[in-house]
Amino acid sequence: MEFQKAIFAAGCFWGVEERFRKVKGVISTRVGYTGGNFTEPTYRDVCSHKTGHAEAIEVTYDPSKASYDDLLNVFWSIHNPTTLNRQGPDEGTQYRSAIFYLNSEQREKALSSKAKLDATKRFNKPVVTQVISASDFWEAEEYHQQYEKKRKKNLQINFNFGNYKKKEVN
Repeated sequence: MEFQKAIFAAGCFWGVEERFRKVKGVISTRVGYTGGNFTEPTYRDVCSHKTGHAEAIEVTYDPSKASYDDLLNVFWSIHNPTTLNRQGPDEGTQYRSAIFYLNSEQREKALSSKAKLDATKRFNKPVVTQVISASDFWEAEEYHQQYEKKRKKNLQINFNFGNYKKKEVN
C-alpha cells in the first residue's frame, strides 16, 4: 500500500507537528505554509499578514497503520476549532484552523467529522475550521522543522478537545 498525505492547520506549527510525529503510522512530517496568495513565502512574509497563508503541517502516513479518520481525531484534539484566526496567545490568519483536503474522500471525511463534532455541542461556539482544497504547500525554513524535538521543548498548548486516543501515540 502506498503512503498518503494529509495537510492540517491548527495554530503554531511547532507543537502541531510534534503531536502528529508521535502518531503510530505517521512516516514523516514537514511544516510549511499553504492557503495563501503569495509564491514561495517565508516566515517573515506570512507573519506580515499579507500573504493569506496558514502555518500548516503536511503529514505522510501509512494508511494500513493510521487512517485519515485517526489523523482527524488528532487534529480535533490538539487545538480549539471555535476560535477564528487564533490559537491560545497566537493571533492572525496564519494561526487559523483548517483542513486542506487532497482528494474528494478526504473532503467528505473532513466535512463529516466537522459536522459530527459541531453536533455534539461540546463547545459554546460553532466550529469555524475551514475545509478547503489544498493549494501549493511551501516548506518552511529548516529551523522550523521538528522545532520541539530539536530543542527538547514542549510548547504545545493542549486543549484536549476531540476524542484522541492515547493508543494512537507512540
